[in-house]
Amino acid sequence: MGILAQYPGKKNKQKAYQQMIQELAPRPPVLKNAFFAFFFGGLICTVGQLLINFYQRQGLSFLDSTAATAATLVFVAAFLTGLGVWDTFGRIAGAGAIVPITGFANSMVAAALEYKREGMVFGVAARLFTIAGPVIVFGTVTAWLVGLLFYLVGGGK
Repeated sequence: MGILAQYPGKKNKQKAYQQMIQELAPRPPVLKNAFFAFFFGGLICTVGQLLINFYQRQGLSFLDSTAATAATLVFVAAFLTGLGVWDTFGRIAGAGAIVPITGFANSMVAAALEYKREGMVFGVAARLFTIAGPVIVFGTVTAWLVGLLFYLVGGGK
């Protein structure tokens, strides 16, 4: 007689099944995952800071060097995603691989690669904007609201 046979009724069997699944499911190594996320996320940020310093030594202003760093990090993450390297890195680094700018580049390129069989327009381009669209809309609306709030508070005299 199995564990589910002990419980009459559909709801009780579902409850017993969910309990059995929770007991048998492997526990994630939370400390190890947190360490790897912190380490690799910090490593990406350190590389970003080194790039900012490099671009400033080349004569760029701070704002220009941060823009160049962002472009470099996006390019590297997109390129490594295209080669299939970022997936392996992501399995090891966990949440550390989704430091905002590199994670965004990875998610856009991965979506485009997944649908390239459907063509350049309806596959690649449409899927790129499936990911980028909400981010662009959210960024635009947030920037507009912050600008309006700044103006209303008196900062836009």
